Amino acid sequence: MKELKVELGERSYSIFIGKDLISSPKLFAKVIASSQVMIISNTTIASLYLENLLQTLAEFRPISYVIEDGETHKNLTVMNSIVTQLLENKFSRNCTLIALGGGVVGDITGFAAACYQRGVNYIQVPTTLLAQVDSSVGGKTAVNHALGKNMIGAFHQPQAVFSDSNVLTTLPERELSAGLAEVIKYGLIRDSEFFSWLEANMTGLTARDDESLQYAIERSCQNKALVVADDEKEKGQRALLNFGHTFAHAIETGLGYGSWLHGEAVGLGMLMAADLSYRSGWISENDLERVRNIVVIAGLPLMLPQELMNTNIRELMSVDKKAKDGELFLVLLNGIGNAVVTKDFDEKLLQLTLEEFSMMDGMS
Repeated sequence: MKELKVELGERSYSIFIGKDLISSPKLFAKVIASSQVMIISNTTIASLYLENLLQTLAEFRPISYVIEDGETHKNLTVMNSIVTQLLENKFSRNCTLIALGGGVVGDITGFAAACYQRGVNYIQVPTTLLAQVDSSVGGKTAVNHALGKNMIGAFHQPQAVFSDSNVLTTLPERELSAGLAEVIKYGLIRDSEFFSWLEANMTGLTARDDESLQYAIERSCQNKALVVADDEKEKGQRALLNFGHTFAHAIETGLGYGSWLHGEAVGLGMLMAADLSYRSGWISENDLERVRNIVVIAGLPLMLPQELMNTNIRELMSVDKKAKDGELFLVLLNGIGNAVVTKDFDEKLLQLTLEEFSMMDGMS
């Protein structure tokens, strides 16, 4: 087992990476503050792992609450139903919520924990690769609004993150590819050495080689932990973690949440951002090809879907958390492993990029 630390002073916490962590009572006992514990999961993950986690936490006599699976359920209505469960069970301020699931479960559980009695403890037990390398780390919690993704939320750090590589054996292929998008992101924005490793080992990752997956999770979490420790509330360099996300969130909003997985939209969004970086003269044609090749091997989409052909993607991009005073900021590449946040991009070149990825439909 590996243990990484997210250094945030009194809010510091550990990320545990290894096999069979869900079956380790001693690990959980170290970070659970009281006997009031509620596990929140979804219908898909609950059928696979909820009973195991309930047995692991038997000494705490936890209750569980299961929500429907999918991004469409990451909303205020479902969040309110979680709070209702906490109130009906008379949970106090020193209770602990445990998110057992992917990014949707983690985000909505974290937001419920941030809001309930002005903030209670929660633990992340991510069950998708995307959640293990990204959404479970860093304390970003949120639900979606019809007009924008993750527009209602709070920064609220977990007590710990338990990334059990065993759960990835039951992950559908699409979910695995979606997680690889966020892994690739770390190499592109700040870790060129890791990107080269990914180019050499992507086939092993897609084949679910456990050693490769654990290394990719560890290296990704190391990168994110360093960024979060330096900029917890996203006032500076943490915005680099949104590479590809402005395009991705526009795609998700335009399609309706749940049509594409978040990581699928991020994969295409990164390719679009790399294309704009190339058109802007910031990266070489060879670098652009490297990005495209790794996206292909990871099994991620290469073009916008037919349903968005008549959608104003540029307009949807303006509803973005990085927009300031009406100006859109994008994360672009100034070389592999070197991303920058900038408003100094050419709108005409952006339009060319949007047109380039609208020329045919479908996914790779």
